[in-house]
Amino acid sequence: MDNSPLRVLTVPTSPYSDQKPGSNGLRRKVHVFQSRKNYLHNFIQSIFSSIDLRDRQGSALVVGGDGRFFNQTAIEVIVQMAAANGVGRLIVGHHGLMSTPACSCVIRKFKAIGGIILTASHNPAGPDGDFGIKFNTANGGPANDGITNKIFQLSRTIEEFAICPGLRLDLTTLGKQTFDLENKFKPFIVEIVDAVESYANLMRNIFDFATLKELLSGENHIKIRLDAMHGVVGPYVKRILCDELGCPDNCAVNCVPMEDFGGHRPDPNLIYAADLIDIMRDGAYDFGAAFDSDGDRNMILGKHGLFVTPSDSLAVIADNIFCIPYFQHSGVRGLARSMPTSAALDRVAKATKIELYETPTGWKFFGNLMDAGLLSLCGEESFGTSGDHIREKDGLWAVLAWLTIMASRRQSVEEILQYHWLKYGRNYFTRYDYENIDIDAACEMMEDVELMIADKNFVRQRFAVEDKIYQVEKADNFEYTDPVDSSITRNQGLRIIFSDGSRIIYRLGGTSSDGATVRIYLETYDKEAIFQETQVVLAPLATIALKISQLHHRTGRTGPSVIT
Repeated sequence: MDNSPLRVLTVPTSPYSDQKPGSNGLRRKVHVFQSRKNYLHNFIQSIFSSIDLRDRQGSALVVGGDGRFFNQTAIEVIVQMAAANGVGRLIVGHHGLMSTPACSCVIRKFKAIGGIILTASHNPAGPDGDFGIKFNTANGGPANDGITNKIFQLSRTIEEFAICPGLRLDLTTLGKQTFDLENKFKPFIVEIVDAVESYANLMRNIFDFATLKELLSGENHIKIRLDAMHGVVGPYVKRILCDELGCPDNCAVNCVPMEDFGGHRPDPNLIYAADLIDIMRDGAYDFGAAFDSDGDRNMILGKHGLFVTPSDSLAVIADNIFCIPYFQHSGVRGLARSMPTSAALDRVAKATKIELYETPTGWKFFGNLMDAGLLSLCGEESFGTSGDHIREKDGLWAVLAWLTIMASRRQSVEEILQYHWLKYGRNYFTRYDYENIDIDAACEMMEDVELMIADKNFVRQRFAVEDKIYQVEKADNFEYTDPVDSSITRNQGLRIIFSDGSRIIYRLGGTSSDGATVRIYLETYDKEAIFQETQVVLAPLATIALKISQLHHRTGRTGPSVIT
């Protein structure tokens, strides 16, 4: 057996112009990473080069992914390049798997300089699907714009990368593996960790597991149904809900991570989690939830498939936050939502006199507030909710929060939701996604709408639909000044706010590798009529939104790809 030190090579390469990370990292079709020479290597080297060598040397870095196709290949390259770039210690999830919330947890636990998370979130997987790479910093949260811009600039000028091609790693065995390298760096250590246990231990310190066990497996236990959609969160659900809290094994389905997520799109919404909703409809289960591929998103359902919008879910958790032991001890420093998320949370913040922050879409903005001690609970309408225990959204945490509230109040999901609406009124909310739109048509539409709403005559303009009249009170392109560092983030969505508080918002999404996604958000508030059908209530706003944007005319579409 050859025990000589492993060679470190410097390999010449040429840059690519399209490696600009979005709010969720770099996402491309798998074939892009496979067919373009050194495409993966270039981006990984750009991440390492963005970290000062003095900070890399001897430091720990976390690596894990959602298990999608190409995950193992990418991890092997990252490990070889980390060794060659002076990283002292790599902490890798068992079998290369680690949920995004767990990755944030592990970064913070091991005081790592950051983590590389391999996921394209709710996007399809497999040889013809998507792959993604995201860099999280030492706080456990997504890198800010300054860092992602630095990575992008490095990727545009890269001339070489460092790699240790002979390094081979065993991802199946827990524990440390040590490698000697032919360079001036100390021995390179890789530790394969049980990220599920690290995350489970964090949850034990937040929730009362004895109370939850009584709710889920006691004499009068409720029946739940959880769908992991063959993503990485399956083992976490099994370990925590089944093994520890006593739920029967058959309450958790699709819990074996698969490279193509079983051929389905791992997106926990009314369209892609339709199987769960269908099963819930007959009333056999009291509570249901679905998760996306990397475990950071969640969908909450009540009996008979009652859908709790993410905006309402966030507001309900906020209103019942002191049911959760963690907040009983830590207190609540602030609440926050992304701008497109409904104002249901605002009403709770006003009633409880807790500071509220309205941020752009993207978890890094919440992380900045949390690091400054200003924020305890936050969420986005795109099925993300979390507390300040980590710096990522956390799907399983949201489920445990809901179950804790149900145990504390001794009420069903429907009763909790109805009580909330009776107390605060109801913010009717929906989102229309138009996916895979021609990028030029999408940008032209957004530019024309912005020009229209910037006209001084647009404010006070009236729109009549049937017997309803909506008068514009404010219209702008949302801009955010961070209260922590005073940084300004512009062009975050076109807002039309009417005199009754109703809102229409247009945003251009960037999470698809096939064209653009145009999102239209509709919201109206009603204090009295709280049990109406959401799409019926919001139909007049939808008519106005489509009239202003001329979206169907411009794109040839007759309706949205997804309605949530």
